[in-house]
Amino acid sequence: MNLILLEAADFIENGQVKLTDRRFQHVKTHIKPEIGSTLKVGLLGGKMGQGKIIELSSNRLLLDQIVLDTPPPPRLPLTLLLGLPRPKMLKRIFQHVATLGIERLILLNSYRVEKSFWQSPWLEPETIREQLILGLEQGRDTVLPEVIIEKRFKLFVEDRLPAITCGKLGLVADPRASLSCPRHAAQSTVLAIGPEGGWIPYEVEKMQEAGLASVNLGPRILRVDTAVTALAARLF
Repeated sequence: MNLILLEAADFIENGQVKLTDRRFQHVKTHIKPEIGSTLKVGLLGGKMGQGKIIELSSNRLLLDQIVLDTPPPPRLPLTLLLGLPRPKMLKRIFQHVATLGIERLILLNSYRVEKSFWQSPWLEPETIREQLILGLEQGRDTVLPEVIIEKRFKLFVEDRLPAITCGKLGLVADPRASLSCPRHAAQSTVLAIGPEGGWIPYEVEKMQEAGLASVNLGPRILRVDTAVTALAARLF
């Protein structure tokens, strides 16, 4: 945890902050600070700064002199369109997306997405939020990515994707493509990465019709979570 993320409910009288949950346990167990030392803090959705420890007991942490004067790092102007991965991979991907500062994540159905994946508890809104916050704490950021769930591929690609892609660089990752993924795009981008096994040709064709160009990342076949990180780093 590189940043203690605060929410409005954490503030008590006199502008102090009281923590009793996992953040308190992390500070107590792993950071082990002294009274009077400072911690890096940030307000969820707001600025970052520091707070002074005035109490660290067996059941709570109190911070005072909260100063929030530093803006969070800039977002990556990236909309990541992702074929819904296996549930065990979703946890990592949510955290990666937040840590990297990706602006928007759209989880999309695909021919190779098993129907049971959509019943995963990892898709519960509160669970998604928890994983995103863990990613923000790692990346030292305060702004949650937008997460959208789209279960109907054809309807989304035909009716909504063209508007999302309009005015942006649109790319769909496809190992069969002859064009290599560009480097340092320096512009708002929509990037579609398929589920395990990739997009089927019909899906690639529909996304091309919506304005996305097919690109490859070389001869290696990457796992979904690896592809997300590799492509985001390559583009930005």
